[in-house]
Amino acid sequence: MNVKLLSATAAALAVAGVVAGSAAAYATVSGDGGNRIGTVRANGNASVKQGGLGAAWVEEAGDVKQVVLTGNRIGVLKGNGDAFVKEGGLSARWVKEATGVKQLALSGKRIGVLKDSGEALVKEGGLSAAWVKEAGKVKQLELSGRRIGVVKGNGDAFVKEGGLSATWVKEAGNVVDLDLAGNRIGVLMGNGAASVKEGGLSAAWVKEAGDVIQLELSGNRIGVLKDDGGAFVKEGGLSATWVKESDKTIQIALSGKRIGVLKGNGDAFVKEGGLSAAWVKEATNVTELAFS
Repeated sequence: MNVKLLSATAAALAVAGVVAGSAAAYATVSGDGGNRIGTVRANGNASVKQGGLGAAWVEEAGDVKQVVLTGNRIGVLKGNGDAFVKEGGLSARWVKEATGVKQLALSGKRIGVLKDSGEALVKEGGLSAAWVKEAGKVKQLELSGRRIGVVKGNGDAFVKEGGLSATWVKEAGNVVDLDLAGNRIGVLMGNGAASVKEGGLSAAWVKEAGDVIQLELSGNRIGVLKDDGGAFVKEGGLSATWVKESDKTIQIALSGKRIGVLKGNGDAFVKEGGLSAAWVKEATNVTELAFS
């Protein structure tokens, strides 16, 4: 991050691949209300479960540095930069999508890859659809429904809405993380300030919190991870009240009525329902937690 000296929490996030500068830096881990949960373990194995919080894990792939979930699609980014996506059940066949990838993004029928060269490419439709180059000099790529977002190497954030060739709209500068969910856009600035807008691409920003090192959006929920390891979530309007969810946290994830946290010791917990629902321990030795 551009910011102050990394705290122990931020340093742990960098190791886990959440803070900028890591392999899949600032890729969103939140979903859109699906019932799948994915993890990358310390040994590089990616596992996914489907259904309730007590469902059984299915190991999907090894040598993984990023797992991405959307609907009935699962994507993994391998240690060598190869990106694979499968569609259907947890045991469906993998399709190799691209090589030389440093970030993978999925949303609905869209697949996006950010290449080592800084090129951002998106395809729409089947797993073998043609790629469309969206932008160059990119350091983060985000997809949500009909929106595509990129953060450029200079910190400028752009979003487009509609087809793959729609016009870009500049949203903000000095951005280290961009998040998209429905008609909401969130940005985490280099000074640790998190802001969200709701509505059109030119809607007004609302500052949500400071001292933030991770921002996540899903539906009408907003989640932030603070520099001191505190995880907070709010539900409803942009000015709703924050509820503290967890301490000693190194990653937060949201999807519909689910909230997930990854603790500094590698334990992953998920709750379902209200913001004060009970936590269920899902796995240990986790380096990334992701939702569909």
